[in-house]
Amino acid sequence: MIHNVLSIAGSDPSGGAGIQADLKTFAANGTYGMAALTALTAQNTRGVSGVETVPPAFVQAQIAAVFDDIRVDAVKIGMIATADIASAVAEVLSRHPGVPIVLDPVMVAKGGATLLDEDAIAAVKTTLLPLATVVTPNLAEAGRLLDLPQATDRRGMAKQAAALVDLGPRAALVKGGHLDGSDSPDVLHDMHDAHWLDAARTPGRNTHGTGCTLSSALAAHLAKGATIHDAARAAKCYVTGAISAADTLCVGQGHGPVHHFHALWKD
Repeated sequence: MIHNVLSIAGSDPSGGAGIQADLKTFAANGTYGMAALTALTAQNTRGVSGVETVPPAFVQAQIAAVFDDIRVDAVKIGMIATADIASAVAEVLSRHPGVPIVLDPVMVAKGGATLLDEDAIAAVKTTLLPLATVVTPNLAEAGRLLDLPQATDRRGMAKQAAALVDLGPRAALVKGGHLDGSDSPDVLHDMHDAHWLDAARTPGRNTHGTGCTLSSALAAHLAKGATIHDAARAAKCYVTGAISAADTLCVGQGHGPVHHFHALWKD
């Protein structure tokens, strides 16, 4: 049986992040992808030049239409944009308990554009975090969700992951890609212990969409029945390979995308 995964996120017309990255990731990890759009962006590898949000009621209608007809084995939530959209998403997802939810709290684009306003951050904390199976912030996002300074070392990362679990999700995966050093460590806290997911850092600028890709891979593996721990390890391995192969693509003049199909496209 092929498992079905729904992404609730914004669109990236350049294809490296957002809904486009999510659908590629779902396919590369052996699942059938579906999408409900929360926002349209005008962006490329050099930055975001415009954002148009989808009316909250229509975001909700998209999600409800999928659930009314299709078995949903997992949900990935990406760009939410506004507090009203966060509330609308939470309301419709609360009708479907038991479906794994991966929440990637997208706040700032790679080029620096803000993708989540202050009211929306508060709404994400109060309405979506309690529904999440796993939340997957980077260092800056974890700090913002907790109203704390950004962690600067492994000890701080582990403490913030534990604090995020206290806000309601079953687990928190805090990504350490912005730490200094030759490694790229992530920490998974699952209400009991911290588990480290380590990989060597791959030098290069083509890292657009890494957060979207990691959270989508995690959702795909949860959809297929993996434990949170095994799904996180599989997602980390997939993203590491996608970053390592990114330079084989030739997309744009800024931060290019990772190679979502690195394991499938062979010469």
